[in-house]
Amino acid sequence: MTADTSTRYREFMMPDVGEGLTEAEILKWYVKPGDPVTDGQVVCEVETAKAAVELPIPYDGVVHALRFAEGTTVDVGASIITVDVAPSAAEPPVEQPAQPPAETKPAARTPVLVGYGVAEASTKRRPRRGPAVPEQQAPATAPPLNGHAPAPAAPGLTPAAAPRPLAKPPVRKLAKDLGVDLTTVTPTGPDGIITRDDVHAAVAVREEPEAPTPPPAPAPAPIPAAVAVAVASATAPGRETRTPIKGVRKATAAAMVGSAFTAPHVTEFITVDVTRTMKLVEELKSDPDMAGLRVNPLLLITKALLVAIKRNPEVNAAWDEANQEIVVKHYVNLGIAAATPRGLIVPNIKDAHDRTLPQLAEALGELVATAREGRTTPAAMQGGTVTITNVGVFGVDTGTPILNPGESAILAVGSIKPQPWVHKGKVKPRQVTTLALSFDHRLIDGALGSRFLADIAAVLEQPKRLITWA
Repeated sequence: MTADTSTRYREFMMPDVGEGLTEAEILKWYVKPGDPVTDGQVVCEVETAKAAVELPIPYDGVVHALRFAEGTTVDVGASIITVDVAPSAAEPPVEQPAQPPAETKPAARTPVLVGYGVAEASTKRRPRRGPAVPEQQAPATAPPLNGHAPAPAAPGLTPAAAPRPLAKPPVRKLAKDLGVDLTTVTPTGPDGIITRDDVHAAVAVREEPEAPTPPPAPAPAPIPAAVAVAVASATAPGRETRTPIKGVRKATAAAMVGSAFTAPHVTEFITVDVTRTMKLVEELKSDPDMAGLRVNPLLLITKALLVAIKRNPEVNAAWDEANQEIVVKHYVNLGIAAATPRGLIVPNIKDAHDRTLPQLAEALGELVATAREGRTTPAAMQGGTVTITNVGVFGVDTGTPILNPGESAILAVGSIKPQPWVHKGKVKPRQVTTLALSFDHRLIDGALGSRFLADIAAVLEQPKRLITWA
């Protein structure tokens, strides 16, 4: 006796894994129809606009159907997998959806943390969102198994319909009242949403009288041979590559535009002799307290910035537009900009101000490992207060970085290299770098920003200040 189909099949919906995000792309399925699953088992990996996340199934049973193929972008709340919680041997599972068109397989994903070297990265992008792939049901005339007829299919397991036009309820009602088919309307709203104006425009087009057939246009003048060859060459296959803007890269682009045109940026620069800091880095590498930890210039630059914040606490603030308040934060969540194949991400070390140097080194190491594996969570990228971006690993001397949204300042670290420098009255080769500090001028005026940047430089020039100023 089989279980009732209303309780036998459970639909697992795409959850909101990014705190308010509306969609996610299915990167990889770890199961296929017919596979047994248990509560808590990871069944797929999805990418939101913030990070890649693995999804565990909340049921015990057997996979009956995968609703979407890899590479498909799915709305939050849509069913992505059906599980038979009371499986019967008499009914085979639905075949897996067809995969999107094959692409050249790239090298393994190797996210790179800015400040820890450059690695080759894949530029593979997956197809744009499409409708769910129709499920392949068994033929109606298939012979019974073991003398028994197949169990009835689960309710709702029908081929997916075409995507529903995006429109708000009032707009849908307006279209119904005016007799407009929304599938024929061209949307102009954000994210492809149909607006009231779009509906009225469709009515206007429908009611326009047919224009008389125009006389045939004169034949165009012949295009010179040289121009024709140039145009054909410019549009020849392989001369351009188009990459869909979505996921992390799309969210980052929107955030950077919002930050650049919301917070008034000011950038200041300082060139500093970091020879003593580089010597301290070498000494710390052999210190027993730092055994097993990664010690590099970024570690001491991070500590120098934290010391400078302690001396200038007003720097560590945020602008509350709604309440018209400046919020000074008594904790530092230190962001480290990381470049990955999916785009720029800025995970942060929570409560970095309370960490000792070994603890800070350990936290940086964990952040690196997580970024390289592509497992940085949305929570790890939220709540930052200030950020460091190390452009020096690319051989760049300095830059004018854009603030991470909601933060007060970002420090760009240029390449560290030998340069002629006046030291103790003589010109000598010294290890020199240029620091660039961008800050929100609503929060930090010129005097405060200058003192803050000068303090960072002073610690790196004389690292003993890590002790005397701490």
